[in-house]
Amino acid sequence: MEALRELFRDYRFTVGFVIFALLAFLAFLSFFSPYDPIRQLQVPRDKPPSWSHVLGTNSKGQDVFWEATFAIRNSLIVALIAGLLSRMVAILVGFLSGYRGGTLDRVLMGLADGLLVVPLFLILVMVAMLLRGSLTLVNTGLLLAFFGWAWDARTIRSQILSLREREFTKTSMLSGNGTMALVAKEYLPFTTPLIFSTLINNIAWAIGMEIVLAILGLVRLEIPTLGTTLQWAITYQAMLLGHWWWIMTPVVLTILLLVALYWLSVSVSEYLDPRTRIQRIGAQ
Repeated sequence: MEALRELFRDYRFTVGFVIFALLAFLAFLSFFSPYDPIRQLQVPRDKPPSWSHVLGTNSKGQDVFWEATFAIRNSLIVALIAGLLSRMVAILVGFLSGYRGGTLDRVLMGLADGLLVVPLFLILVMVAMLLRGSLTLVNTGLLLAFFGWAWDARTIRSQILSLREREFTKTSMLSGNGTMALVAKEYLPFTTPLIFSTLINNIAWAIGMEIVLAILGLVRLEIPTLGTTLQWAITYQAMLLGHWWWIMTPVVLTILLLVALYWLSVSVSEYLDPRTRIQRIGAQ
C-alpha cells in the first residue's frame, strides 16, 4: 500500500493508471456486448453518434462503440502475448549470456545480432504474407514475440555484465550462494526497472506492429482489433465520406493506450530504480 501511495504521488502514474483502467474497463465491457463482433448489418449503417449508438455506426452495419470494446480487448491480448513471451526469452538469453559468457555468450548474442541486422519490418511483412489467413490473435502475438526479444536481450546482457564485475557478486559467490540465489537476490532488484521498461515498450511496439499488419491486410480482418477497425474505416473511405466517428475511434483509443503505457513505464521504472529511491529517501 505504501508503494502505491508513493506511485500515485507521481501525476504521470496517476494519469496513466486512470487512462489504462478506463480502457481496460471498455475491454471488459466487450463480454456484455449485445452484438456479435463479426456479424454485419446488425444496426442501421453510417449513423452519427446518438443516444442509441454512442459512437455511431459504421458502413458494415456495426455499432462502433461495441466494436471498439472488442478491438481494445483483442489488441491487448496480442500485445500481452508478444510482450510476456518475448520478455521470457530476453531475460533468459540476457542473463545466461551475461553471466556465463564464453561460447554460450557468443552463440546467443550471434542469434540476437542476426535478428537485429535484418530489416525487421520487411521480414515481419514477408512472414505475415506467408501466414495470411492463419494469423489469429494468438498467432500474431507469437509472431511478434519471436522477433521482439533480441534488442532487449542485448540490453539486459549489458547490465548483467556490469553487475558481474561488482564487489557484491564476488562477495555473494565467496559466501557460498548459488547462481539462482545470486540472480534472485542481487541481480533482479537491479534489472527489474529495465525489464519492466522493456516490457511496456515491447507491448507498445506490438500494438503498433499489429496496426501496421492489419492496415496492410495481413491478419484476419474479421477479428476486431485497433488495427483491423482502422483498416476497415480506411477501406470504406470513412474520412472522405465524413464518417469521422468511425476512423477517429481507433485512432484516439490507440493514442490514449500508448500514452498510458508510456507514463506507467516511466513512473514505475523510476520508483523501482535503486538510485532514484536513494535520492528520494535522501530528499525526505
